[in-house]
Amino acid sequence: MAQEVSQINVNGVEIPVVFEKDASLPITSVQLVVKNAGSMEDGANEGIAKFLAGMLGEGTKEMGATVFAEELEFRAISLGAHTGIETLVFEVSALKEQFPYALGMLQKLLKSPNFSKGSFDKIKLLTLGMLSNKESDFDYIANLNLQKLIFENTPFAHAYSGDVKSIKALKLKDVENFYKERINLESLIIVAGGDIELDELKKLLLPVLSEIKHGKHRDMAYFDANKNAKELVVHKESEQAYIYFGAPFYMKSGDPEAYKAKVASFILGESGFGSRLMEEVRVKRGLAYSSYSRSSIGKSSSSFTGHLQTKNENLEEAKKVVAAEIKRFVDEGVTEDELAQAKRFLLGSEPLRNETLSQRLSRAFFEYYSGFELGHSKKQLEKIEALSLEDLNSFIKKHDEITALSFSVVTKREKP
Repeated sequence: MAQEVSQINVNGVEIPVVFEKDASLPITSVQLVVKNAGSMEDGANEGIAKFLAGMLGEGTKEMGATVFAEELEFRAISLGAHTGIETLVFEVSALKEQFPYALGMLQKLLKSPNFSKGSFDKIKLLTLGMLSNKESDFDYIANLNLQKLIFENTPFAHAYSGDVKSIKALKLKDVENFYKERINLESLIIVAGGDIELDELKKLLLPVLSEIKHGKHRDMAYFDANKNAKELVVHKESEQAYIYFGAPFYMKSGDPEAYKAKVASFILGESGFGSRLMEEVRVKRGLAYSSYSRSSIGKSSSSFTGHLQTKNENLEEAKKVVAAEIKRFVDEGVTEDELAQAKRFLLGSEPLRNETLSQRLSRAFFEYYSGFELGHSKKQLEKIEALSLEDLNSFIKKHDEITALSFSVVTKREKP
């Protein structure tokens, strides 16, 4: 059955429901997606959105974490919360016969999350332990510093899990206030599917959603990446140099030329051993085991980023090769053969990206969230199939902003 978008009215608010019925397995799932509640909303409390998601995994105040988890486990129910950059998501999945009970547990969680001192202290301890481990994760450090470079003075220029200072300073009241301010009916999108009728789903959801209060409608802010190329080098006792690079990519979610960006990005750095960067960095010069880049187009930001690892002594050469190849890509474009290979892969692998209910619902949600009609992805594939070499190369040449590369590096300090 195809996906559909309908509405459910809760206390006067029309909430969109993205739905697909699939009775191939006796399983039903639902996501409550809360817009403007992700890590970009952390503000002065860096890491608070992820911290909140951790606390929402601690059950209700009445039942506590252990009893709540045991009740779910006994019935093979999955219930939790997680955050992205833009959204916070409650997710429930259960066998069809247990689904009403699962939604009842979600209702209890929404009504009385376990915002106790014990739960708060536990999540704080776990978060600080995780952050302590990150101090020796050089990929994490290089990537975080790249975000700080290319998104300086924006909500993306911080660690989404926070840092030791911000987590230590976090108060339980801060988490409670974030929950009250961000979790509201006006910000909700429902994504659901499985072995259930839509009308039955809505009937089961009504008492659950009634636990959520009204709030303010918020428009999502948009931020471009920094066009001023910068470099930050951090010295660690590392056997390799970790190189992360990034630049602006001037394309917003909903752009009619997004399909061209997908093809161009695939050829430059997303296609593994067939990509330009892999060919130049690994195959021709043996500078790295792998090299990767991608273009990200979102509602809140867009950027071009990539990374590789190389020997410390090859650091400067690797950076020069990456910069030169990206410039050559913009100046000269791609070949007919590269375009043909990209089309074969992107069109041929489409069935694999559309196999499971979860994949199909994720795609349908992305289409709705981005402001497209359902079925937009299929139309994009048709445009990719018809894309000419001239049109693609004209598009690539137009986006020379990706040559304004900033570099974030973790490497070993040279001996004097």
